[in-house]
Amino acid sequence: MRIENCNSGVCETKRWLSSWTSSVISTLLVAGLSMLLNAPAIAQEPEKVEPTAAGSGQEIAPRPPKAADRSEQNTAPAETMTQAEEKGEKKLSKLDGLVVAPLPISSPAIGSGLVPVLGYIFPLSANDKVSPPSTVGVAGLITNNGSRGFAVGGQLFLKENTYQITSGFIRGNINYDIYGNGMASNIKLPLEQTGEAFLGEFLRRIGWKVFAGPRFLTGRSFITVAPSSHSTVPIPPEVGVHTNLTAIGARLTRDTRPNHFYPISGTFFTFTSDFFSQTLGSLYSFQSYRTAFDKFWSLSQNQVIAYDANFCGTAGKPPFYGNCIYGTNNELRGYTAGRYFTRYTLATQLEYRLVLPWRFGLVAFGGLGGVIPGGSQLSQRVQDSHFLPGGGGGLRFQLSTKYHVNLRADIAQGVDGHTFAMGVGEAF
Repeated sequence: MRIENCNSGVCETKRWLSSWTSSVISTLLVAGLSMLLNAPAIAQEPEKVEPTAAGSGQEIAPRPPKAADRSEQNTAPAETMTQAEEKGEKKLSKLDGLVVAPLPISSPAIGSGLVPVLGYIFPLSANDKVSPPSTVGVAGLITNNGSRGFAVGGQLFLKENTYQITSGFIRGNINYDIYGNGMASNIKLPLEQTGEAFLGEFLRRIGWKVFAGPRFLTGRSFITVAPSSHSTVPIPPEVGVHTNLTAIGARLTRDTRPNHFYPISGTFFTFTSDFFSQTLGSLYSFQSYRTAFDKFWSLSQNQVIAYDANFCGTAGKPPFYGNCIYGTNNELRGYTAGRYFTRYTLATQLEYRLVLPWRFGLVAFGGLGGVIPGGSQLSQRVQDSHFLPGGGGGLRFQLSTKYHVNLRADIAQGVDGHTFAMGVGEAF
């Protein structure tokens, strides 16, 4: 099995607690909540009333109104219509932030299904023209392999983007396969992992568009083997054990993108560290580190080049699902989560994005990634590492013209085969 530095060798999804919390809450409750904000305002103009001409048969022309009378006659209706128009616009603006949508999902790891979303996007202050819009909402998960779940949370931007607060709770179960090694690389062991997790993060701007602050993560999970399984893949020791995981950590970001959903310029950098400790009530003591850097170039009004590089590392003695698992966060498309996972992963990729008429778009991407096992000897780690190329293309459809939120469908080829995935928002 392609698992390194674990008591046994098997795995799938990148950390039920850490990765699923951040991925689901960020993706579903930030990008997903804005997908339907493309309803145009429907404000009708007041009808123009033409003055009636005096009849030619009148013997005595009516006395023209005085200036004060004309002012009152012309102004009062206009003020009344303006007030009604403003009330209508306020009602429509409130509805603009309401999102109710069943989002399609297609994942090589957990199957195909729906992500029902109910959310609201809004500015915390009408006078704040600097902060991005805040989001709150709930989301569910239903796939054809029996995975079920829900998440509730939000992301708030306050005081002209001085503070950023992210919080969320997720609960459910995911069904996934782990793979053997060598000649048994196509043999699967189906697992079901149930659990819940809470994530809280508070960031403050410290200057130069840099944010930093603490984060807290806690949760529990329980893993079982599918009853109908007759696989010869070794069963990991975490199966059948109720696991509690608690961590405190920190995050550092710098973001110069003008649009978080479809950047055409700027950069984005993030670094997170989580420290799981038995002194905090965690069953395992280990550390998790992730960093990513994105850069965007605008070639023309409808063409963008996007670059992404990321690294994941773990230390200590994590459970098998606490390691870095390749393919769970779009590090490099073309790989099913669970085939490659180890103490360290890295990837870099380049994507060309083209906007077409009628809300459609095309992308082409390619890159190189790798998984590096742990161990004390660097030469052995390099020898056992796997470098994994990948590439492909995809179709885009613009769901939100206001924020340029795309529905994406990508097909990619890797070393072991190809993958097809759908989602809301860009891969990075």
